[in-house]
Amino acid sequence: MSSAGTLVRPTPSATRRITGVGLATASGLAVAVQSRINGELGVRLADGIAAAVISFGGGLLVLLVLVPATPRGRRGLAALRGALAARTLRPWQCLGGVCGAFLVATQGLTIGTLGVAVFTVAVVAGQSGSSLAVDRAGIGPTGRQPLTARRLAGAGLTVVAVVLAVGDRIGDPDALALALLPLLAGVGIAWQQAVNGRVGRAAGSALTATLVNFTVGTVALLVVFAVDVAVRGRPAGALPTEPWLYLGGLIGIVFIAIAAAIVRFTGVLLLGLATIAGQVIGAVALDLVLPTAASQPGPTTLLGAALALLAVLVAATR
Repeated sequence: MSSAGTLVRPTPSATRRITGVGLATASGLAVAVQSRINGELGVRLADGIAAAVISFGGGLLVLLVLVPATPRGRRGLAALRGALAARTLRPWQCLGGVCGAFLVATQGLTIGTLGVAVFTVAVVAGQSGSSLAVDRAGIGPTGRQPLTARRLAGAGLTVVAVVLAVGDRIGDPDALALALLPLLAGVGIAWQQAVNGRVGRAAGSALTATLVNFTVGTVALLVVFAVDVAVRGRPAGALPTEPWLYLGGLIGIVFIAIAAAIVRFTGVLLLGLATIAGQVIGAVALDLVLPTAASQPGPTTLLGAALALLAVLVAATR
């Protein structure tokens, strides 16, 4: 307690912050892979919303089995009900899955046209500024975070890094207009990470927070999909037979669980920057290892990936 009698939140240790940054970067790598998977699934089905329903719904089925089967998961569900009843957790703080659903939907709707690189630029542009605002407003479990020069520099460097990495691919006005969807999804990611962190803290379980996220997101996607089918009809494409195209939901579980677990150590901005660094590195690696007709990573792409890592280090240091 401070001399004024107000509660002072303990500062996370350097070890926890460094571990959190490492885990967030790894989850960003996974998001790049998820984007490629869901984008390809959307192309195969000729319906990005259907691809999102399959991705989110698959993850939800796994969680519905996993969470009740573990003692920690059952305790988390009980603690979550108690927090909602005591109003220490508000119902609106459980709606982060809507933003996650929108992100996955934009993967299926836009990556087939934009590619992973331009998609990543748009998400980063929205996520960086939104993370600063969410931290400043104190929406996350760490409370209000100051807008220090290092945090502002880290956010700015990350945007520059991603633009460098894919700058030679942004020249199509139609693609830039379509990029508004992942831009809005990036804005939502920061809010999603903040409220999921609050749910995880209230439940004492990141896996329980992940289940809440996937439940809300799947319900939202099913409503949108029902409207889409009523207006446009069923998806034109057939379900693909390759098993790897159905792994997007599992990757989403890992990403959401890691974010919910570590956001209280890193804050929303640092979590977002580390995730972005992983996304950039993952996008470059995918272009090198599994190239497409449009992927030709050159020196500026590699420089952008290195600068993204530097941005995280700048923001992480105190």
